[in-house]
Amino acid sequence: MKLRGYMLGTLSAVSYGLIPIFILPIKQAHFSVDVTLFYRFFFSALLVGGYLLYSKESFKINKKETLILAVLGICYALSSEFLFLGYDFLTPGIASTVLFIYPVIVALIMFFFYKEKLNRLSIVSLLFAFAGVIVLCLKGSGLEINFTGLGIVMLSSLFYALYMVIVNKSDLKVSGFKLSFYSMLFTSLFFMIKTGLEGQSLTIPSLSLFFNFLIFAFLTTVISSLCLVYAIKYIGSNPHSNTWSFRTCSCRNGKCVNVP
Repeated sequence: MKLRGYMLGTLSAVSYGLIPIFILPIKQAHFSVDVTLFYRFFFSALLVGGYLLYSKESFKINKKETLILAVLGICYALSSEFLFLGYDFLTPGIASTVLFIYPVIVALIMFFFYKEKLNRLSIVSLLFAFAGVIVLCLKGSGLEINFTGLGIVMLSSLFYALYMVIVNKSDLKVSGFKLSFYSMLFTSLFFMIKTGLEGQSLTIPSLSLFFNFLIFAFLTTVISSLCLVYAIKYIGSNPHSNTWSFRTCSCRNGKCVNVP
């Protein structure tokens, strides 16, 4: 079962890593990134919501859960916003590498604010993450990096880490599917409000772009999120033996609960 969990975890990372394939052509066509992100998360919410209807799972949440899920949506939205802004300054390879140091940021937040032990694995992960960024920045003339872009993508990684910490510490008693649905729904609401304030139209100009958004949402958001949920279920929450991406929460009997 653990092997299946690691395979799903890998699939989650790979599917999330497909984002540049979809987003860069859209940015090059000068189509609004905010509108793109709205449809990415809106279609994702519809797809996951459709599964919840099919499985006859209740959509009901209480006021406390609504507030927490709204905050999660904002964190997810800001993470996506900063990542795509970072693509204007960094190459997709460097930006994605910087983003994927978020598990190390989670470990540091847990260490400084919740007094959890910072073990050897987190220190090694931190060193490898920064070493990877340095290697990607090496050019023929030496080390080249855009520090503005680096700072922007670090903010993306920080907000995704906060998302994971909130899931870990909020004691949400909802299924992984329901958590994903409402996170995506509130994220899409964030971008809908933002585009409305900026006076941008949500009209999709062509059928081909509609299908592009739909595939974009399914591959990079739905598949990534749900594979992560089931990877956590199969692998468990032991921080010493599991990959860092699955450090922050555990799913038992369909409920997301805190790491002991």
